[in-house]
Amino acid sequence: MKQTAQTARRAQPEPQPKPRPTHRLYQVTGNGNDAFWREIGAAWPNKDGHGFSISYNVIPLHGRIVMRRIRERPEDGGQR
Repeated sequence: MKQTAQTARRAQPEPQPKPRPTHRLYQVTGNGNDAFWREIGAAWPNKDGHGFSISYNVIPLHGRIVMRRIRERPEDGGQR
């Protein structure tokens, strides 16, 4: 049986949506109320649940890296 372009398209699995990040990565310099937080990337869990994939926009040379779960912000833009 000859396969047509239409039947070939049906046979291919639907592409899976890209996983959305669940965590944000920040470079933090300073301490307490004087700390400065700069967003530097994102992370999301691996399919097997035993680690994270991490994507950086920059790699800091000083300070520390903090990974925080992404939370929805209130519509008024305030902090929770």
